[in-house]
Formats: sequence, C-alpha cells, structure tokens
Amino acid sequence: MAHFGVLGPLAVESPPGHWVALRGERQRTLLAVLLLNANQHVHVDVLVEALWPERPPKSYASNLHTYLSRLRERIDGLRVEHGPLGYRLRVEPDELDLLVFRSAVAEGQRAGDAVATSGHYRRALAQWRGPVLAGLHVPRLDADVARLESERLAVFEDCVDTELTAGRHDELTGELQAMITEHPLRERLAAQLMIALHRAGRQGDSLEIYRRLRATLVEELGVEPGAEVRRVHAAVLRGEDPVPRMPPPVWPVCQLPPDIADFTGRDTELDGLAGVLGSGVGVPIAVLTGEPGAGKSTLAVRAAHRLRPRFPDGQLYVPLGGRAIGEVLADLLRALGVPGPAVPDDVGARAAAFRGRLADRRVLVVLDDAVDPEHVRALLPGTPGCAVLVTSRQRLSGLAGAYRLPLGPLSDAEAAELLNRLAGARVTRERADAGRIIAACARLPLALRIAGSRLAIRPHLRLGELADRLEDEVRRLDELTVSDLAVRSSIALSHDGLSPPARRAFSLLGRCRLVDLPAWAVTTLIGADADEAVEELVEASLLEAREPDATGEGRYRMHDLVRLYAAEGPPVEGGASTVLAATLALADAAAARLPRTVPMPAMAHEPFVQPLPSSLVERLLARPDEWFAAERANLVRLIGSLGAREALLLLDKLSVYLYLHGHYADMRAAYETVLATTDDRPTAAIAEANLALLRHARGQYEEAAAAYRECAKELEAHGDRRTHAWVSANLAHCLVGLGRASEALHTVRALSTMDDQPEALLVREAESAALLRLGRVADAREVDRAALASARATADPRRIGTALHGFAWSSLLTGDGAQAATAITESVALLRGTMARSALAKSLRTLGAISAATGSRDRATAAFEEARDLARDLDERPRELSCTRALAASWIGEGRAQQAIPVLRACLDEFREMGGRSATGLTWLVLSRACEEVGDSASALEAASAAAGLADPRDASAAVLRRALLALTRPA
Repeated sequence: MAHFGVLGPLAVESPPGHWVALRGERQRTLLAVLLLNANQHVHVDVLVEALWPERPPKSYASNLHTYLSRLRERIDGLRVEHGPLGYRLRVEPDELDLLVFRSAVAEGQRAGDAVATSGHYRRALAQWRGPVLAGLHVPRLDADVARLESERLAVFEDCVDTELTAGRHDELTGELQAMITEHPLRERLAAQLMIALHRAGRQGDSLEIYRRLRATLVEELGVEPGAEVRRVHAAVLRGEDPVPRMPPPVWPVCQLPPDIADFTGRDTELDGLAGVLGSGVGVPIAVLTGEPGAGKSTLAVRAAHRLRPRFPDGQLYVPLGGRAIGEVLADLLRALGVPGPAVPDDVGARAAAFRGRLADRRVLVVLDDAVDPEHVRALLPGTPGCAVLVTSRQRLSGLAGAYRLPLGPLSDAEAAELLNRLAGARVTRERADAGRIIAACARLPLALRIAGSRLAIRPHLRLGELADRLEDEVRRLDELTVSDLAVRSSIALSHDGLSPPARRAFSLLGRCRLVDLPAWAVTTLIGADADEAVEELVEASLLEAREPDATGEGRYRMHDLVRLYAAEGPPVEGGASTVLAATLALADAAAARLPRTVPMPAMAHEPFVQPLPSSLVERLLARPDEWFAAERANLVRLIGSLGAREALLLLDKLSVYLYLHGHYADMRAAYETVLATTDDRPTAAIAEANLALLRHARGQYEEAAAAYRECAKELEAHGDRRTHAWVSANLAHCLVGLGRASEALHTVRALSTMDDQPEALLVREAESAALLRLGRVADAREVDRAALASARATADPRRIGTALHGFAWSSLLTGDGAQAATAITESVALLRGTMARSALAKSLRTLGAISAATGSRDRATAAFEEARDLARDLDERPRELSCTRALAASWIGEGRAQQAIPVLRACLDEFREMGGRSATGLTWLVLSRACEEVGDSASALEAASAAAGLADPRDASAAVLRRALLALTRPA
C-alpha cells in the first residue's frame, strides 16, 4: 500500500518507510494532477495541458502512456484506471494527506464539543508540511493550489475559534502573530489575535493590532474594518471578553418534569415503550399519538422516568408546541454547555452541534407536542445509544422508521382507579354514578382528571349530580373545566391547526347522527375534497381511521368529546340528508334479505328511494347480516334522533336482525326510546307490544301477558287487525307457559287468519300447544298436520322446519315415536340451513326430549347441550333453563347427582319467578330424583310432593317430558 502527500512537497511512500524519488518532472506533474483529483476522472486534455502547457508533441498520447507505465513501475500498487472519461487514480481515505485533512475537518464539524472539535481540526492541520506541491510549479494547478491554501486558512481560523471558546488563548498568541504577518488584511485573524492578547492581560497590544489593521485597510483598500472586528474592538475597550469561555459539559443532565403520583394504568403501553426505546439498537424512535386529552405527555414523562437507568448520560425534555426549531436547538445547546455567542447562527449547524454534543452518549430525548416530522428529524441524535420519545397530536406519518403507539382511552378498570385516586373512596361507594361519569368522560384521562378534581374540591358534591350534568351533551364541555384544565381548549389546539376544508369536514362529522361512520357515508357527507380533509383529520388525531368492516367498507370514528366540540360551531351545508336517506333504504333492503323471525308483522310503508349507486348497494348488502352487524350501533343511536313514526319504521327493519341474533337489550332500549318520544297511541301500542315480546322471551310471563292484553285491546280499537292477530297469538303462547291452556285456546280461536299469512303458523302453534296441555292430543296433531301442509306449500325451509317441530311433538304424544323422530330430524336439518337460530334451538331441545323418550340417551344430551348454548347466545332464558334441567337429569344417571342438585335448585328459583307452572313442577320432579340418589329422603319427599301439587293430569306435553326426564335420570 502506497501513501501520498500533496500538502507540502510531493511525497510518495511505497512500501511504508521507503520514500520514492521521482526523477522526471513530467512524471511528478502527472502524479500531482491525479492526486489533487484523487478518485475522480481527469480528462486527457487536462493532463496534456498540465504536462505541456505551451504546445504538446504529436506523440503526447504514447508519451502519456509511457509516463504512467513508469509511475506504475516505481510505485508499488499504484491504481490508475483508464476509461472514456479519462484517467482516475484510486486511493483510500487514509492513503492521501489531502483526504485525511478533509475527513478530520468533517469530524470536527460534527463533534459539537469545542475541545473535541479542536482536536479534530489540529489533526487536520498537522497534515500540512508546507505549501501545496512545494517545489513543483504546474500552471494548470495554480487555482487548485490557491483554493487549498484558502481552505487551510479557514480551518485554522475555525480551530482558533473553538480553542478560544475552550479558554486556550495562551498558546495561540505566537501562532496568530505569525499568521497575521503572512495575511495582514485577514480581519478574522486580527480579531482572534485581539481576543487572545486581551485575555492574556495585554489590552494595549490588542488595541494596537486593531489600529494597525485599520491603517492597512484604509491605506491599501480604502475601507474600514468590518463589523465583527469592530465588535471585538469595542469589547476590549470596555474590558469585556468578546467570546465567553465554554464551561465543560456536565453529565448527566435531567430535564424531565416530575412524574405525577396518581398516574394510573397504561402498563401495556409502558412495557411496549421500554422494549422499543431500551433495545440499544441504533437510535430508536417511538411516537405517541392520540386524540386530545388521551394523556400522551403524562405517559411520556412516566416512561422517561422509568427508563432513566438505561440512559445514564441524561434525559432531555423538549416542549415543542409549534416553537421555531432554531430556537429549540439554541436552548438545547445552551443546556448542554454551549454559551450563547458560540451557538451557530445556521439551523443546520445548530442541529449538527447538537448531534455532536450527544455523540457516543446514552441520552433519552423526549420531544413533547411535535407538529412536524421535519422538526423531529432536526432533533434526532446521530449515534447509537440514544433514543427519542415523541408525543404528537399528529400521526407524523412522514417520520420513517418510527414505532407508533396510538393512545386510546383508559380501560373501565383504569378509569375507575384514576377517579378513585382523585376523588376518594366515595367513588367505590357510589359505583353506578361513578360509571356514568366515566362514560361521559369517554374514559379520557384529561376529562377524568377534571371530573375527579371537581369532586375533590367539593366533597359534598354527589357523584350522581355531577353525572347528571355531564350526561347533558349541551353542557358537558362546560362542565369539564377546572382551574387551567379544560377539555375544550385541549381540542381547540388541534382544531385551530386545520385547513378550512378540514374544519368544514370536522363540523359536518360532529353533527352527523352516526358515530362509527362507513367510508361511503363520510364521502357523501363531506362531498368534494373528502379524501384530503379526512386524511388531515386522521393525521391530527381528531378522527380515527379503523379497519374495514365485514362488508369491506372502511370505518371512521370521532370520539364523543371531540364530536361534541365539533358540533358546537355554526352549522355548515353538507350531505347529511342524503346519508340519512341512504341509511334508511339500506336497512330496508337488508331486512328484506333476512328471514323475519320476530313474531310481529312488518310495518307497511312507501318504498324507500336509494340515492347510492346500485353497485355500491349490492356490495354493502351482499351479506345483509354482516351489514347489520357493522351498522347496529349506528342504527340504534339513529333511532333516538328521528321522529317517532320514522324511528319505529327503522326499528322494525333493525329488529329483524336484532331478534334473529338475540340482541334483546338493544331492542328494549330502542323501543323504550320510541315510547318515550311519542304521543301517538297506535305507535305507542306497537312499541309496547314489542316490549311485551321481549319480556316473554326472558320468561317474565305475567308481565308479558298483562302487556299483551292491553296492546291487543288498543290495536283492535285502532283497527289494526293484523298486528292484533300477532299480539294475540303471542299472548296465547305466554298463557300456555303460565299453565292457562284453556284461556290460551280461547284467545287463538277468537282470531281469524288466513293460511297464507305468516301469523297463521304462529296461531296454529299456540293452538296446538294449548290443546296438548288440555290433553286433546289428536286434535293437536290435526292442527299440526294442517300447519305442516300449509308450510310445505310455501317451500320456505324456515316455515317448514318450524311446522315440522310442532308435528314431531304431537306425533310423539300420539304414540308415533318413529314419525316424531323422522319429523324432528328433518326440522333440525332444515333449520340448520337457515339463520333462524331461535327456531333451531327450539327444535334441538325437542330433538333432545324425543331422543330421551325413545331411549337415545347420547343423542338426547348432545341435542340439549347444543340447544342450551344457542339459547344462551340468544339470551332466551326459559329455553336455556329447560335444557340445563335436562342435562342435570342426565348427570343423575351418570352418578353425579350431588353436582346436579345446586343446578336444579337454581333452575327452580328462576322458573318460580317466571310463573311457569309446568316448568316448575318438572324441575321439582327431577330434583326429587337427585335427592333420592344422594340419600336425602326428606328433601326427595318434599320435592316429589311439590311436583305432584303442580301436575295437571290433562297436560300431555308435561307427561311426555316427565317420561323423557326420568329416563335421563336412570343409570346410563
């Protein structure tokens, strides 16, 4: 490996320790040109001009080739390449003094610390052995040589600046005097010498340097000294130090705000941040984002305090908040020991100095409330060992390589714990009202902190009173203010930075009646520029973009407190009416594609006009069940904002889905909302009838029967015969459950329905059930046979499966077990192919009873288990209890009677409360068998007596169920 020198006489060392003497002038010139352009192509014309400045010979090409050949012979390992662009001499950075010089200068510029910077500059200057290419005059290189000499002088002056800043003035005086002698017009050198002399106590000599410089400039150039020299001169006259000395940096440095004592929750997030920031790999960056009030800054401070042991050199805390990045960097440099006058003017230089200060240190940098990825980039350390934690209202999507942690609301448990810490033990005592406060605060830490502080300030303020105030959406944001904390102002900071189109979109979304919006609704609502506005709102954490739903439609959600703020502004024009019309039409079309299992008639109405393109509608409703699942919460909420008639119509469509899947709580809340907002009696009667239906499904038979009767009277009075028929049929079923079969039979036989009407099957089911309870088994089977024939004529699998269920049961009671088994098997198979899970659960339960009665024990228990699970999912408590009772009976036969007893007693309590006479009697019967098995004769006798007291000798259904249940209690 050869080493070359051009910063002084041309020198070649090859091999190490052996200096090569190049005799020919043109060989030396050729090498000098190539070295000054090391690793760059030099055109042949440049080389020819350098070698023969006056007139090249005709054989210059062969001569050039000869010179290169001789250089290769003399210098071991010389790497000269020849190509279309010319010749290139390849050297490594440490093989040429010029490259070593420039590399050391670059390291000094990055260092930031004055002492370290000076060391790099001195290493660079040490490469110079004299004038560039001393002893070799090549006119073609004169400009290059002059440029290098200027570069050397500038580096020397930079070096002197750093050493003056570090307080090293004593050893500089002689060196500066020699340089000023060589460059008498160099103002910067004169100013540096003045500073060194002044610090050495030689004020007079310092002023003399200024006088001589001024005289020379005026005499030779006719100009006065520049501003910097005049500033130094004035400082010397005042006896002040023109450049304050830089104190050595003090490590470690900690700027973190104090950690709050009542910090609550976020354990998962803290562990995630610790794993990312403490990895020790590269310079990890974590960005905490989230809506206003989510507690980003508080979490960042807690995480930084936890991570202090991993960053022993310090923790910097930088509140950005829209501040100019140059100002931020200046503050950081001063905090790291750089005096004001030594802080560079250029922002890029400040950033480089900041990186230099952190070089090879282990420092955590916390950047709070960043608004721009570019600002964050300017504050990133340059060496491994450091880490950066950023909080921002923006997502900072342009910040590449960052680990992003979106911060959502607290969990319910975390929110309750925070409120308890702030307001005391009464939060636990008044748990229900505390839950209302937590819900109104949307589980956001800022809102909860305000609410908790208000409770702490006023110990006598009841939680219920504060909850009432917060549940009023009109005044909620007014209530969430205490001292200098306010949810409204926190949201306003994000809102004020939006563009006008995004502000309009923000207002429209806040006023929209839907909360979890599909993408089509957002586009329809906002109109033009929707994509850009939505992206800006998502970036600002004012709108949450969510994963596509089951229909493939993207979703957007505005959190409650943000939505309330958005709705406060003046109304703006948008597509809200179009969104509402489209939603109603979609609900109507989706309901038409699902089986209507709710035992109430569909409401008549004019056809809905659909404003959306048909292709979009088809995509959304390809699986109507999934569309309802995605929009369920929106539709329930929408019902509360519509007029009573319009709300009832929408609820009629939604109930098709809700009843099908057992979402009775949503149905109940929605119908209660309609009932509370209407004075129209027909509308109220329909709402009441549906509420009675839900009580019936939950086993509240007495309440349901009373409500059915009142609704039936009102509907008949208003001439609504069809709804009256449905309600009356439901009443009959309820009466059968209460053991009042005669009354049930009278109720259904008073109805006049057509076989082709959907309610006809419901009426016949009730009639058959009543007849069976009265012991009129043959009559019941004829009713079921006729119902089955009518159902088969419709070719509807659900109606056929339902009718087969009734026929199977009456067949069993007439002694035709084979027919019963065939019919119930077909019923289950048909209903499995439909979405009618309630009807399937009912048929599975009957399959269990028929199988038990006919000796198929394993098949019976499997059917009962599946029916119980379905009923539990659908919240159909009576059916779940009856299946649980059957399974407990099978445990007795398996020798687990002791395990069955508490289960049976629990079933007994619920059946008693429901008022189901037959169900209660059957449960007493099974309980008596369990008590017999465990040897508790007294309890067995008591249970058997209670069962006998409730038995109805006419009830054929109960008789067969007794037989089936007792069969299960026998040893397996």
